[in-house]
Amino acid sequence: MLSNIKIQLFAGGEKTEKPTPKRRKEAREKGQVLQSRELTSALLLIFIFLALKIFGNYMFNSLKEHISYIYSEYLIADDFYSKKEIILLLRYIILKTAKIVAPILGIAFIFALIINYFQVGFLFTTKTLQIKFSRINPIEGFKRIFSKRALVELVKSFLKILLIGYIMYSYIMGQIKNIMRLLEKDISNIIFYIAKMSFEIAIRIGLALFILSVLDYAYQWWEYEKNLKMSKQEIKEEYKQTEGDPVIKSKIKEKQRQISMRRMMQDVPKADVIITNPTHYAVALKYDKEKYDAPYVIAKGKDMIAENIKKVAKESSIPVVENKWLARHLYNNVEIGQVIPEELYQAVAEILAYVYSLKKV
Repeated sequence: MLSNIKIQLFAGGEKTEKPTPKRRKEAREKGQVLQSRELTSALLLIFIFLALKIFGNYMFNSLKEHISYIYSEYLIADDFYSKKEIILLLRYIILKTAKIVAPILGIAFIFALIINYFQVGFLFTTKTLQIKFSRINPIEGFKRIFSKRALVELVKSFLKILLIGYIMYSYIMGQIKNIMRLLEKDISNIIFYIAKMSFEIAIRIGLALFILSVLDYAYQWWEYEKNLKMSKQEIKEEYKQTEGDPVIKSKIKEKQRQISMRRMMQDVPKADVIITNPTHYAVALKYDKEKYDAPYVIAKGKDMIAENIKKVAKESSIPVVENKWLARHLYNNVEIGQVIPEELYQAVAEILAYVYSLKKV
């Protein structure tokens, strides 16, 4: 019994509800987004080595050409060890190296942006850069070290090491005979074979890490959704903040209704005629040719409101005419301030003619 009471007391604090759009928006503004760094790393590794496959010959030939140029032009110069020549050599090396690696760096940068955009979209926030003292709190630090997330990251790292080690070991063992024959080949063939072997190993590792990153992305999605979940009390509080307290809103609506009712009752004495049901409906009509081309409704009501309209009309000597069909039709189809529909012109005109004849008498 006691356990049931405790469950009921704390049920409102359990985060079992799906996050609202507002909660998702606030989390995004704080930099809390669904993102897998493993996926980004795996795809970047694959794209970078594919780029090396495409631009590898260009990079190798360019590097060989520039090394030959340095040995043939700079190193044999008489004043090579002067400050001026050393500065020129360093400038040459930096510029040429940047030119050689530019395609790879450019591809890595572009694909990093694309991969992150597809995961997160466009997002700029400075809230992740704000200083949080909890980050330098040793107690909080120990909690993070021994948390479930830290354990998951440790397992992921361990799996990656095992996976990469297994791929490299299995590939090298499969190529061990060719590796042993490398000593019989010239330097260019050795470099070409090592480059080819490195590319094949990297692609295998990249594909394996990609499969692992897909699983990581699924886990990140589950954890992200779990962290965003809300309790029923949080949803109620958010509703109050966005929509307002229901009790206050109902009071405001009631106050507005009362003000609207008073304003409507103040317009009743301006009516030309009151058309009634006679007990359930009452509609006040006025004809002002300078304002509208046809009569319009200035007040209407049902039951108690209809009785109040008739009471005010009696006190103001406004004629009351009984017409059940017309009163019901006007009440259901014409709003306050609107002119009557064309199909009612004849019926209302006859009533107004009767009212005006009474005034002349």
